[in-house]
Amino acid sequence: MKPQCRHPRVQIVAREEDSEFVECLECGDIFEASEFKDMAIEERTPANEA
Repeated sequence: MKPQCRHPRVQIVAREEDSEFVECLECGDIFEASEFKDMAIEERTPANEA
């Protein structure tokens, strides 16, 4: 199984009205920039926090 990419390097590939899309330069995934910010927050938050 391929390890999950943490998207260490991204570049902006498109902008639409209120959205900005980025591409991971490591794995090629394209996603909305707000999703990338959410991923960073999830990595910093402990999973067993209650």
